Amino acid sequence: MPLNVGVLVAAQALAMCTAPFVVFIGSIQGRLLAPSIEYATLPVGLVVVGTVLAIKPATWLMERVGRKQVMLLGAVMGILTGLLGTLASWQGSFPLLCLAAVIGGTGLAVVHQYRFAAMESVPTELAGSAAARVLLGGLVAAWLGPEIAGIGSGPDEAFPFLTSWFGLAIVQGVALIILAAGYRARGELVRESQPGGGRPLPEVLANPLVWAAISAAAIGYAVMSFIMTATPLSMTESAGHDFDDAKRVIQLHILAMYLPSLISGWLIRVVGLPLMMTAGLLACLGCVLLAASGISFHHYLSALLLLGIGWNFLFVGGTTLLPRGYRESERFRVQGLNDMLVFGAQATAALSAGAALSWLGWGGLVMLAVPFLVLHGVLMIFWLTRARTPEIAD
Repeated sequence: MPLNVGVLVAAQALAMCTAPFVVFIGSIQGRLLAPSIEYATLPVGLVVVGTVLAIKPATWLMERVGRKQVMLLGAVMGILTGLLGTLASWQGSFPLLCLAAVIGGTGLAVVHQYRFAAMESVPTELAGSAAARVLLGGLVAAWLGPEIAGIGSGPDEAFPFLTSWFGLAIVQGVALIILAAGYRARGELVRESQPGGGRPLPEVLANPLVWAAISAAAIGYAVMSFIMTATPLSMTESAGHDFDDAKRVIQLHILAMYLPSLISGWLIRVVGLPLMMTAGLLACLGCVLLAASGISFHHYLSALLLLGIGWNFLFVGGTTLLPRGYRESERFRVQGLNDMLVFGAQATAALSAGAALSWLGWGGLVMLAVPFLVLHGVLMIFWLTRARTPEIAD
């Protein structure tokens, strides 16, 4: 793999720390600072909102000034996130904490573009492996983010989580240095000579392949976020498990999300995208069935492990499939639309999970995922059956 891919893996491992960091302490610190307990989880949701709002500007800038400059800007936003969180902790300000979460989401919008940059740095046949390797950086982030969050969480802290946020700013600064020193824009194989060129977007979207790719990533992310967000609350409040059990389930779930990236690129080459994406869909359905069948620790753990694997196969599969549906001059527009839909779905799922759990209970919540998984299955069938006809073959 080219140097760019290794640089992006290292940068992803550090820059992605913002996500698990806020997931672990956002609601805890929110409960300490919020004017009412109902707003405690707002910082966690605002990270995803910030990501959705920043996707289109980020891809627009990348199209005009290049990926590297925007990646560096994203790392700067990560540093600013840590500094704003530090200030929020010092002043005990909930609005500042929420602002830090939104800014953190804008930085993550750029990080999510790393996978496309890696794919453009390798030959076409290695694109899936490059995307999967970048996602492996999430393994380090999944461990490092909570570790940083725990630095300033002791009972004797005069300003809870102040050192945690400052530690996050330092880690983001290291990511900035890695990108500035290591990433080579000229290493990208794909070049775009006419920004904003290509076919009209409706014509691109007329291809069933594009919708199969978008739905794989969007529905996979939404289902994963919906069930994962509700799991700690369901385990501790409804099922009577302790906090450590819930934490262990979430940590192992995140591990299951990223560990398959070691083989997902190989699977794409050996069994092909349709079979791998079908396996991801079946894993998510298996998660629903297990979760609905009981509330023991092992029910939760097994379901969340399957959910992580299903997310990986769907997200990597959709990411790898998408470039087959657009031309070089269309890539930024289609990638931007894809990520807006993906993280818009994730934001909706994360923000609605608490209400769904309250109204429907754990069993009802997980069953809500079934219609969306069926929808993705239908879109895949439509893509595969239409792809066999000569007039729409890509």
